[in-house]
Amino acid sequence: MNTEQICQEGIWDTSVPGIRFDERGVSNYASLQKKLSAAFPQGQKGYEDWINLVVRIKTEAPPNSKYDCLIGVSGGTDSSYLLHLAKEYGLNPLAVNLDNGWNSDISVKNIKKMVSALDIDLETYVIDYEEIKDILRSYLLAGLPWADGPTDLAIQSVLYQIADQENIKYVLIGSDFRSEGKQPTEWTYTDLRQLKHVHGRFGRMKLKTYPRLSLWQIMYLGYVKGIKLISPFNYLPYQKKQAQQLLKETYGWEYYGGHHHENLFTKFVVAYWLPRKFNIDKRRITLSAQAVSGEITREQALEQINQPPYAPEQMEADRAYVIKKLDITPEQFEAVWNAPNKSFLDYPSYYPIMKRMLRLVVPVLKRVLPTKPKIFYEMEERGA
Repeated sequence: MNTEQICQEGIWDTSVPGIRFDERGVSNYASLQKKLSAAFPQGQKGYEDWINLVVRIKTEAPPNSKYDCLIGVSGGTDSSYLLHLAKEYGLNPLAVNLDNGWNSDISVKNIKKMVSALDIDLETYVIDYEEIKDILRSYLLAGLPWADGPTDLAIQSVLYQIADQENIKYVLIGSDFRSEGKQPTEWTYTDLRQLKHVHGRFGRMKLKTYPRLSLWQIMYLGYVKGIKLISPFNYLPYQKKQAQQLLKETYGWEYYGGHHHENLFTKFVVAYWLPRKFNIDKRRITLSAQAVSGEITREQALEQINQPPYAPEQMEADRAYVIKKLDITPEQFEAVWNAPNKSFLDYPSYYPIMKRMLRLVVPVLKRVLPTKPKIFYEMEERGA
């Protein structure tokens, strides 16, 4: 295989794990996008599926309940537009925000503007900063690529916990494979087993406020208690630029500069840590997905990927800010930066079990989940 080969339909290239190309130069990731699009059709069929979901959400809410669904909010485009969409279709969501001490001022203002204008209740879960600092610091010292994995785990746990407390059966999430793509597992994977190991090895304090649910607890809440995660953008047309324009004009919402830049640590990981240390540019996946879906042209994707995520001088300032806020000395950071790169496979996790159980689990998941998790589509397409 040509070491510099690039997909002819997107811009996935040989930096992407598990990539293969057919005789036309089209990658298996382009095929994955098309299979996801076929599994979640839009148009009239998608609209009807969404309307049926809205009816179920409303009718399955407990009598006299104030809320019929829950939406995790960050102040970013996806979750802000999701609040707008929920109210447009007559839903009564509870907005939930995780405060890990890294939310940008713009994102905090955006959340307040949205919930105030739409008359939506907001519940904020605050993690003790010393704890989240200790965990994120541990992930950097461990040399793991997706150093922001602990934030993902905390958000997932908080959404399930609050949904359970409020007896809410539906959690709406703003993920959109058509505009974001499916990131390779190697670039984004972590789980609670891995977090406990990494923090136990590199951390310095006990965790008290950090929210954490085990895989088995999440399965219990999902399978037994019936809490379902729904992605409305699977069914309804959605383009970020159009959504941003509506949010600005209707709510005075502000843009924060880039995908995931609403959280300062996430911004650092996505725009500095991953591309500069690991040669992982997550924009390659999102731009490819947008090219395949027709949101942008392939030429535009190629042009954007050749530009830095944002101003290089600001990146250096952000790096200095992050390591200072995480209580990492410049010498420690330099040692980690120059050490051999690690993979999530270098630390214990549930992933080997998931991989072995793939063929057994998928038929069960089809019976208990509203949709098959996208990680299983990826495993199947890559022949995992």
